Amino acid sequence: NLQGQKQIGMAGAGTGIAMDQAAVFFNPGAVTMLKNNGFSAGVSPVFFKSAFQQSGSNITENNKNEVATPIQVYGVWGPKSEKYKIGLGVYTPFGGLNNWGDNWSGQYTITLLDLKAIFVQPTLSVKLTENIGIGAGFVYNHGIVDLQRRVPVVNENGVAGKATLKGSGEGFGWNAGIYIKTESGVSIGVTHRSKVVTKLNGGDAIFDVPASLKPTFPTKFDAQLPLPATTSIGFGFYPSPKTTIALDANWVHWHVYKSLDFDYDNNTRIADTKSPRNYSDGATIRLGIQQQSTEKLALRAGIGYAFTPVKEGYVTPEVPDANRLILSAGLGYNVSQRFGIDLSFLYEGLVKRTETNIETGLSGTFKSQVYIPGISLSYKW
Repeated sequence: NLQGQKQIGMAGAGTGIAMDQAAVFFNPGAVTMLKNNGFSAGVSPVFFKSAFQQSGSNITENNKNEVATPIQVYGVWGPKSEKYKIGLGVYTPFGGLNNWGDNWSGQYTITLLDLKAIFVQPTLSVKLTENIGIGAGFVYNHGIVDLQRRVPVVNENGVAGKATLKGSGEGFGWNAGIYIKTESGVSIGVTHRSKVVTKLNGGDAIFDVPASLKPTFPTKFDAQLPLPATTSIGFGFYPSPKTTIALDANWVHWHVYKSLDFDYDNNTRIADTKSPRNYSDGATIRLGIQQQSTEKLALRAGIGYAFTPVKEGYVTPEVPDANRLILSAGLGYNVSQRFGIDLSFLYEGLVKRTETNIETGLSGTFKSQVYIPGISLSYKW
């Protein structure tokens, strides 16, 4: 939920409130409730820190310092009658960058994963009544992957070979929601973002192995990655004109991720791979608050908890996932009546997890933490 700086400052809660242009992602039904047209652009650098201690060892290995950069760009336009609004969003709801280096204990499992899913979502939002808005958007995804690992073939210097799988592909989906302002003053939002199956065809399989063996290795691969659907319900509470409280519950349909499969063009030495994942669904609870301290300054904070979809025996070093605590803070400052800046900081602490992967046999303990600062600029009219 790194799709809006205001919402990130509130632990990613945004389904049941109409805050800004990021409603294109959080709830298309709330877009028509926005008072102004506007444009915003932001980025949230992700610093993912993970440590691994192999079973039976007292050595702790750490992943390399890499920074992923999810973006959020939105525009919302509509007539003064406010009967409808048109929105456009470009954002990265899925992705990751994790580099363990070429010489760690799990090098034959993975050394690096760089994954980006860039969504483009045109959206239409319609106000049915003064208190009810609905909206939907078409989603186009451009996916990019770079996956690397060592292979157990050595050159004349005794150095293990390396496999690099690089490719890009596309997928399609949709995003829809409804937003309701009740007579009691509480706002309610319900959204569903569909599954997006990203198909990568004709990716490059690059094997750094002795020249005499290269003809026996593949040069191309096909794969597909199902990005899960998400169903959310959110509530907005307004104890005073200057206070907004947001409560979200997200159900992520990760059960679609059964395995990670690669179909190679040459199976002389390497057979097509089917790496089981067998994820279950995941859930997250998020609670955030915004206090409009002055006409120009808004302060935000949030807390959440996410339940991992990764079952026992299926934890992998590319995604050493676990249940996680979410803490956030943020602020917004209106430089002028039209121009604003928002800052956020999100921390995720993952529970320590000791696992043995049933496919690779890699056994040990992972402990990870995530630090995510963010900034966005907005202009409204």
